[in-house]
Amino acid sequence: MALETKTLADLADLKTEMPAAVVATGPVHVQKLDKLGRAYATGKRKNAIARVWIKRGGGKIVVNGKDYSKYFARPVLQMLLQQPIKIAAREAQYDVMATVVGGGLSGQAGAVRHGISKALTYFEPELRGVLKKGGFLTRDSRVVERKKFGKMKARRSYQFSKR
Repeated sequence: MALETKTLADLADLKTEMPAAVVATGPVHVQKLDKLGRAYATGKRKNAIARVWIKRGGGKIVVNGKDYSKYFARPVLQMLLQQPIKIAAREAQYDVMATVVGGGLSGQAGAVRHGISKALTYFEPELRGVLKKGGFLTRDSRVVERKKFGKMKARRSYQFSKR
């Protein structure tokens, strides 16, 4: 049974020693691979959802069956996709295969970037600190605000006329 403590002095006398195994430094992240040796993760941004698979390879990135430079024609979106791989210093080491649905191109690029970051942490758990510090593991929760009745858009009112 537990000891009964009535005063603060009694609390000072109690000394509960924790075993060394319990005092560990936080959660331990383990490698999560499927039977084909790939890491899988889901990335999201706005209304876009990306399913991403990463495996060892030559650095090829394929999005919806096309090369990423053909699918995302704008250089800014291509740079967005490569950010987590460059920060982790793993260029030309992993092949990335992604399928994306929903949203526009900008949201889809953000979703693939989020998925790549999560999949990298599943493949190599020691990269988690670097990617988390860069802000790649945080899901950007901003979405489009819904339209309200009596308004033209979410907040834009109709033009006021005095007469």
